[in-house]
Amino acid sequence: MNSIQMFQVFPKVPEKLAFLEKLLRNLWWSWRIDAVELFRRINPRLWEKSGHNPMLFLTLLSQKRLEELSCDEGYLGHLNRVERLFDRQVLSEISESDSFNIYKNSIAYFSMEFGIHESLPLFAGGLGVLAGDHLKAASDLKLPMVGVGLLYRFGYFHQILNHDGWQQEAYPETDIFHIPVVRAKDSSGKEIRFVIKGANEDINVVVWEVKVGRIKLYLLDTNLAGNSEKVRQITARLYQASSEIRLAQEILLGIGGMRALALLGIFPSVCHMNEGHCSFLSIERIAQIMEKYSVDCGTAKEIVRCSNVFTTHTPVAAGHDEFTKDLVLPYLKNFEKRLDVSAEEIFSWGVVAGSEHDNLLSMFVLGIKIAKECNGVSMLHGKVARKMWAFIWPDLPEEEVPIGYITNGVHMTSWVSIENAILFERYLGPDWYAKSSDLKVINCIDQIYDEELWRARDMSRSRLVRAYRNIILKNYTKENAPKSLMKQVESVLDPDILTIGFARRFATYKRADLILRDFERFKNMVCSKEYPVQFIFAGKAHPKDDAGKELIRRIVEVSKVPEFKNRIVFIEDYDINIARLLVQGADVWLNTPRRPFEACGTSGIKAAANGVLNVSILDGWWCEGYSDSCGWSIGTEQEYSDNVYQDDVESQALYNVLENDVIPCFYDRDYGDIPLNWIKMMKESIKMALGRFSAHSMVVKYEEKFYSSAQKRFEQFTSNDCKEALEMVKISKRMSMLWGNISIEQPVREAEGPFKVGESFCITSIVSLGKLMPEEVDIELCMGRLKDVDSLSDILAKQMDVKEDLGDGRYMYSCFVDCIFAGRYGFTSRVMPKSELGLRYMPGLITWA
Repeated sequence: MNSIQMFQVFPKVPEKLAFLEKLLRNLWWSWRIDAVELFRRINPRLWEKSGHNPMLFLTLLSQKRLEELSCDEGYLGHLNRVERLFDRQVLSEISESDSFNIYKNSIAYFSMEFGIHESLPLFAGGLGVLAGDHLKAASDLKLPMVGVGLLYRFGYFHQILNHDGWQQEAYPETDIFHIPVVRAKDSSGKEIRFVIKGANEDINVVVWEVKVGRIKLYLLDTNLAGNSEKVRQITARLYQASSEIRLAQEILLGIGGMRALALLGIFPSVCHMNEGHCSFLSIERIAQIMEKYSVDCGTAKEIVRCSNVFTTHTPVAAGHDEFTKDLVLPYLKNFEKRLDVSAEEIFSWGVVAGSEHDNLLSMFVLGIKIAKECNGVSMLHGKVARKMWAFIWPDLPEEEVPIGYITNGVHMTSWVSIENAILFERYLGPDWYAKSSDLKVINCIDQIYDEELWRARDMSRSRLVRAYRNIILKNYTKENAPKSLMKQVESVLDPDILTIGFARRFATYKRADLILRDFERFKNMVCSKEYPVQFIFAGKAHPKDDAGKELIRRIVEVSKVPEFKNRIVFIEDYDINIARLLVQGADVWLNTPRRPFEACGTSGIKAAANGVLNVSILDGWWCEGYSDSCGWSIGTEQEYSDNVYQDDVESQALYNVLENDVIPCFYDRDYGDIPLNWIKMMKESIKMALGRFSAHSMVVKYEEKFYSSAQKRFEQFTSNDCKEALEMVKISKRMSMLWGNISIEQPVREAEGPFKVGESFCITSIVSLGKLMPEEVDIELCMGRLKDVDSLSDILAKQMDVKEDLGDGRYMYSCFVDCIFAGRYGFTSRVMPKSELGLRYMPGLITWA
């Protein structure tokens, strides 16, 4: 049949329940326990059947049940409480007393994926969940932000394991009528539609809107009747293998995303790129600024650079997208007229000069070249990123490469169990999640009765066990399994024994099988009669990653060993709901990545916030969060070149910490039925996670370090006919043109030494600046501890001042060095642009003695 037109019929909601329809269309409900309970209490069985999707849930309810609820005083009271909270947190106007009322324009947050709730399948893993938590926290904080992403028709795959435990992938289509999206419209009520010139054909685009509390998330979609099947595939699946489709997705996200915002009347003062997939937004943004402010490409590019923020999540160079020139140039040619530059020049923005891969456009390089602020997602990851990308700034010491860090945080109310949330409200106050950085508030965790906290732990563990049994029963029912097999499900997992969770993407560097390396020691732990342990695994491997799939198969194979029956399980089709159950219900969160390849690892933070104790390699966030009062480390901070040796050493360290510390601590019940030392560590874990790693704190750091300064620069550069931006470009051109004439002689010290602590000495250096003036440059003495004859560590850059004008552009600079600590030191000197000019880390503008 052709030309089928669709329509959807929903139940008629009684007037007294009208707020339900408003609520289900805003994902704010997903992080408010009272709001979730508002749906669940209507019919718990149907709520589970709907996959916690209120729009689908409503279609499953009978009209009779809705009429009953409209007469239920208890339910109506609950409804009214949630509505008042919704009005206060979502609908209230931003007042002068609100922290972020200074923004005249929105911050635009771009991401390839958004993991907000399991009912909206637009995510693959940690990157998307982090993006979802970022939007939620921005909503809670009333930060003026919009999100931009893609609407995937089939999302990321659903995992199915065959009888042998081999992962297979299914891609069920998302029913657009069962997710809270509406067509985005402009101020006149017209639907947002536009066309992007593709490599071979036009790409017709429509825009959808999702409400995430106060935040609007705009999703671009090419699944339109007017598009060819090839173009419709652009928004079919997340992270497609085809380079051609992957490029089209990133063009759509960046270029299409900026065009969608313009058509909506949104002109952001700050754009935040969540990983390199979004980097094409800079090209479209430059074009829009040229048109809006009537400036040339160089000036517009400087305005964009000074107001872009770039976050990288990938600690492996191979994980960053690169595209060949023949694929990219057809898209860039469409900008030649708008930007008044060649497609080849635009392409060069994503290439490092002199690179051996000058025919590949790097999305990381494109992103960071047109962003003043760049960060990794943990302290260690920032260091790894500086080392990985140091070649972009070949003249800078690695530790000065301009990539900082803001450690990821998690949105606490999305991940904390209902039992813990009730305790936090009682002891910390109703707005505990908003005050988690207040030490006085956080220390109230210590006031929670040990018995209450342990009861909450028991309930969360029992819920996890029940959920897994239900999953198994559901699968057996589908397979028409015999009753005897169905009966055995009742003994799968034990709700009263030590439960260790391992859930994450199954990539080889995450080493899910490290715990299996010494099989006898593993067997002795699991099969112990006195101190039993059970393991719950979950996670997906990338569809093309056979090595990751083999890890899953190996875990499933081990779970079938008769001695391990009911003690080792693998939960199929890992998603946000299963993640929530695991980080709430496990006792121990196991993390065994190969250091330093874990960028952050937020699942451990979610677990810690629920009082789950981490047992982890010192990688990602755990390098900052670890102390022996709140968890355990596996091994030390050592990094290895021999993977086999590393696995041997760290697997033994893992067995040692489990056998000697973790298991005895859990079963130490000398003072009754509860493990007092374990509970003490639980409280420290909760305080650490809530106090230091919340998404609210993370977003505040982004605002304080990046957003506010980027917004100020944008306003400065776009006011007064872009006078300051034009001046910046003029200075930049002058610097680039004259920098080659600079030279600096080796610094000379007034005394040879050796020196003693407390002494000081003078160092001078003669500099030839050519036609540049002293007020345009910084002359710095760089000193630090001597690593070897060619390098220093712990570098301190000290300003040198003009001591004498020697004429003809030559100057003598000097400074004093104070000897504070004993040791072997080295020094040299350099010339850089004056820091106030904003060109300090521009590649090529640095000269060493």
